[in-house]
Amino acid sequence: MESFGRIFLTIGIVLVVIGIVFIIGERFGLGKLPGDIFIQKGNFTFFFPIVSSIIISIILTLILNLFRR
Repeated sequence: MESFGRIFLTIGIVLVVIGIVFIIGERFGLGKLPGDIFIQKGNFTFFFPIVSSIIISIILTLILNLFRR
């Protein structure tokens, strides 16, 4: 049972960090970078932030590697 608690705590911390990255990143233009896919036709809107996702992945990898050591 203790290992499940640690897993849920870790998942919660990761989700909080991702939320903070999205909030801070929005101020710096994250989500509207060149390479992000945005299609709008009539009532249909499709948005897929490819480049933003790559940047978030790199940042989180660096942060998690710092905590691991």
